Amino acid sequence: MMVAASHKYPLPKGAIYTPILIAKIIAESLTKKGHQVTFFAPEGSRLKVSKIITGGLKPLQDKSDHPILSDSNIRNKDQEKISTLFDQYLLSLLYEEAMKGKFDILHIHPIDRALPLARITKTPTCYTLHDPIFLWRKDIFQIYKSPQQYYVSISNAQRKPAPDLNWAGTIYNGIELEKFPFVGTPKNHLLFLGRILVRKGPGIAVQVAIRDRKKLIIVGSPSTGKYWDAQIKPYLNRNIRYVGNISYEKTHRYYGQAKALLCPIQWEEPFGLVMIEAMACGTPVIAFGRGSVPEIIKDGITGFICKPNNLNSMVKAVKKIYQMPETEYKKMRYNCRKHVEENFTIEKMVDDYEKVYYKILKKN
Repeated sequence: MMVAASHKYPLPKGAIYTPILIAKIIAESLTKKGHQVTFFAPEGSRLKVSKIITGGLKPLQDKSDHPILSDSNIRNKDQEKISTLFDQYLLSLLYEEAMKGKFDILHIHPIDRALPLARITKTPTCYTLHDPIFLWRKDIFQIYKSPQQYYVSISNAQRKPAPDLNWAGTIYNGIELEKFPFVGTPKNHLLFLGRILVRKGPGIAVQVAIRDRKKLIIVGSPSTGKYWDAQIKPYLNRNIRYVGNISYEKTHRYYGQAKALLCPIQWEEPFGLVMIEAMACGTPVIAFGRGSVPEIIKDGITGFICKPNNLNSMVKAVKKIYQMPETEYKKMRYNCRKHVEENFTIEKMVDDYEKVYYKILKKN
C-alpha cells in the first residue's frame, strides 16, 4: 500500500499540522506491523517506512531558499497555484505507480487534488477527511464519484452534511501516549494551544481568563494580522502570556502543566487533536459543544462541554474546575488519561485503519 501526505512540510519536522502527523503515524505503524508502505513526501522527510518517494521536490515551507519561491515575480495568488501543482506532481507519480499494479490500496490525505486521478484508476483509494464537509465539497465529491473511492471520517459529526458518501468507516485520530506523559499535579493556569485563528477562538479564551481572573498561557501562530491585533495583543500582560509557536515534541510540557485546556471553537471542528493530547497528560478540556466535541469529551468526567458560542457557559465551567475539591479534581485528571488510553491511541487507530483497508480490498 502507499500513503500520501503533503508537499509543504518534510516529516517529521515542520509545523504542528494534524493531517501530516496522522499520515506519519499510520505509515510507520503499518510498516512496523509488516506491511509494505511507500510514502510520498518532499525532500528531507525521514520516516520508518518501506520507501519514500520525493519526486525531487523541496518542501514549500522553506521559502527563503526555495528555487521556485525565491522568484520575486510571484504574487500571493501564485503561491496557491504552486502549492496545488506540487501536490498534483507527487500524486501523479503515485498514480503512475498504481497503474503499474504496484499498490493494493492508496491512502490519500490531500483529497481535493487526488479526486481527478482516483476516479480513473482501478486501485482503490481511501481518503481520510480532515476538514468539515461544506456543501460545495459534498457536491464536488458527487461529481467525482466512482465505486473505487472510499471515505473515512474522523468523527460521526463530520459526516452529517454528506451521509450518503461511500463511507468506509469512522476512525478517531490517535496519539503516541509515550509522547504525552501523565501529570497528576499541574500548575494553576489555563491553556490555549492551537492556531491563532477566528475559528479556534483564542480571543474568547482571553476573555474567559479575564472574567475568571485566571492566568492564561497562549501557544500557537500566527502572531500577526487583524485578529491578533484586536483580540489578543491588547490583553497581553503578566497574567495573559503568549509564548509563541512551539514544536510538536514540546507540546506535552504545556498540556501537562495546565489546570485546564480551553477550546472555544467557532466552527464544526471535525476532530480536535489538542483535546486528546491534553487529556492524555491528565488535563481536563473545556470546549464549546460543536462538531466532534461531544464525541471526544465526557462531560463532567474529562472536562466540560459548554453551550456553543456562550461566554458565560465557559466562564462557569472554569469556575467549576477551580472550585473542585482536590481529590475530585485529581480523579478527573486520571479519568482523562484513562479515556484516551481506551479510545484514542495510535494502536487503536491503526488497527481500525487496517480493518478498513481489508474491508475495501474485499470489495474490489
